[in-house]
Amino acid sequence: MGTDFFIHLLHEVKEFENSNAYKSNADLEDFRVWMNAKKYAEESPTKLFKNENHQASFTENEICKQVLLLGRYSKLLIRKGLGDFPDLANEEFTYLYRLKDEPFLTKIQLIEKNGHEKQTGTQIIKRLLEAGFLEEKNDEEDKRSKRLNLTKKGEQIFHESVEKVNQTSKILSGKLNDDEKDEFLNILKKLNEFHSHIYTDYKTVNIDMIVKAFG
Repeated sequence: MGTDFFIHLLHEVKEFENSNAYKSNADLEDFRVWMNAKKYAEESPTKLFKNENHQASFTENEICKQVLLLGRYSKLLIRKGLGDFPDLANEEFTYLYRLKDEPFLTKIQLIEKNGHEKQTGTQIIKRLLEAGFLEEKNDEEDKRSKRLNLTKKGEQIFHESVEKVNQTSKILSGKLNDDEKDEFLNILKKLNEFHSHIYTDYKTVNIDMIVKAFG
């Protein structure tokens, strides 16, 4: 590691400062995410596969690439948007908002509606319970299950965080006009309905079988 490395690093920092991703309170994590996104955006999956003598669909691989990038940008922006609510800043707010819309779900129902694996969802619910945002009660019909609902504290946090969530959602929508937003939303819903079916009914099936079923 020599002088050239540090010169190159300074050039990268300068480019980051001039990018749309840079904010006055940007930190090392923001820079790291920007660097990863920049490198990923420069690479073409189709070019890589072609160099390795593999067949690839440009459109489908680009969709995969763009969805992954959007997911990374979204997570970063959500952490910023919910900076005043650290207990919600990861995936927790989606669970809180889902229960506000659909109270008294079982744990597994809440996890599945958020598209998580059981272990991940269980940890999120545990954190919300420990924060005092959720309460659990025995299911009257199935004593082995527990149903979840917002506590008064959870209700309060929901109402306090709505404005920040709305601001974040607005930024996530970018500069799409109303028609573009409607079209994009319809496409996203169609895509999520497809994947929800796979998530629900093909949990134990490997990718080859899923391709055979839907390819």
